[in-house]
Order: sequence, then C-alpha cells, then structure tokens
Amino acid sequence: MMTTTLAAWMTTLRHQLHAHPELALQEVATTALIKQTLTELNIRLVDYPGETGVVAEIGHGAPIIALRADIDALPIQEDNELSFRSTIPGRMHACGHDFHTAALLGGSAIIESA
Repeated sequence: MMTTTLAAWMTTLRHQLHAHPELALQEVATTALIKQTLTELNIRLVDYPGETGVVAEIGHGAPIIALRADIDALPIQEDNELSFRSTIPGRMHACGHDFHTAALLGGSAIIESA
C-alpha cells in the first residue's frame, strides 16, 4: 500500500470510528469493525473470550511484536461542526482512541505486507 493510500485509508477508518464512539466495555460495533478490517488484511484473529476487544497474530515465531490500542470513547458531548463528528449524543472520542485504533490497524497493514 502506498504511503498516501495508507494515510487516506487510515483517515477514513479514524473518521468512521470517531463518528460512532462507544463507551468502555460497550465497544461491540468498534470490535466488529476491527475484526472485519483485520480479516480483510488477511490477519489471523485469535479466539478471545470477551465481547469487546480483539487479539490477532501476524506471522509466526520470533521476533514477537505486540501492538495495543484502547478503543473506548468518553461520555462527553461533541460540540463542533466536523463532518465526522460523533453521531451519538453524549459520547465522543475526545481521548484520541479513534486515532490510536486507526494507527494500530495501519501498522498491522504495514507489518502484514512486509
């Protein structure tokens, strides 16, 4: 994936996550989006007992690199006119976790393609 294409892809993901924030332990749609994205990248999902959160593996053996990102939003009303502002009243990604998740998925795409 070219750098400009990767940046645009990650920006689209971030905007999608930002517009649909979910509070801690309620990130069911966010988890589904992450799983769908990893599956589209041909990255193996690992069984994980929780309803929210994802574990995946890229490659086999050493070295082992762990990537982690929080995915929850905050109970804050978003008060701006961004085209991708929160669509859920009283919830917002004011914490940057939408960016963290998009960056982790972008990093995963780079590692998988290496």
